[in-house]
Amino acid sequence: MTIAVPERNAGTVPEQNTEIRRRELAAFLRSRRERITPEQVGLPRGPRRRTPGLRREEVAQLSAVGVTWYTWIEQGRAAHVSAQVLDAVARALLMDPTERAHLFALAGTHDPRSGPEYPVAAKTALKVVERLAPYPASLQNARYDVLAANRPYAQLFGDPAELPPADRNCLWLLTTSARWKRDFLDRDEMLRDLIAKYRAGMAEHVAEPAWKQQLNRLLQVSGEFRELWERHEVAPMSPHVKRYRHPRVGLIRLEHRNMWLAPQSPAHRVVAYLPADEESEERLERLAELPDERPAG
Repeated sequence: MTIAVPERNAGTVPEQNTEIRRRELAAFLRSRRERITPEQVGLPRGPRRRTPGLRREEVAQLSAVGVTWYTWIEQGRAAHVSAQVLDAVARALLMDPTERAHLFALAGTHDPRSGPEYPVAAKTALKVVERLAPYPASLQNARYDVLAANRPYAQLFGDPAELPPADRNCLWLLTTSARWKRDFLDRDEMLRDLIAKYRAGMAEHVAEPAWKQQLNRLLQVSGEFRELWERHEVAPMSPHVKRYRHPRVGLIRLEHRNMWLAPQSPAHRVVAYLPADEESEERLERLAELPDERPAG
């Protein structure tokens, strides 16, 4: 497995990204402020108004934010803007959900008013997952939660529907599941690789409670996970071949392929497990013909 570790002397890159975000945030706020008329927010226009839209002090007044601090935000001088300030400004500027999401993304801050991730998969995504049979396939989010899976996936890896919702996660199963430890012949390498990918993905979601809760849960339950997490390794998403030993059909070698869904759910992907050789394909076809295993008890 190839693990990419960022160079320690590349400290200027995050600083440049932060500066770009500040400038984009400032420009976005100015554009939203200039399109709102005083009448829309219940303010008098006045005879001497030259500024298109609202003035900065009016936005500060409407959002209960200091004029100086709001001015710094629009000038790209604010080092960090809190979620509370962003929430107040978004409401003052009458932002719709898409604009609000963009505002928080530019600020690199989690939106406290955003609800939990919608758990119901789109019908089109479910059709793709089902039609990939006899190849195992699942619908996953960026945290590796399994949102849906087809029958071959359930036959090979276990049915996610039989697990508590919090346990329907590839990283959790690879860390804790006795079945996955038994059947995944490359399990140790896979765990190290998946932890590195999770760390890389978490950089964009570090303030989101769901990501932090999942990480804390894994850190508490597994010393092996803690040791690997403390290495600070990161890795990209890339196709790879892994070996699985199914108790009824034997060894199957599969290559993982990710198909990202957009634009409605850019963080969701269909993960297809394609046979890496003819023998694996034949065994998948045999597995598809077998009756489902009944859960014990």
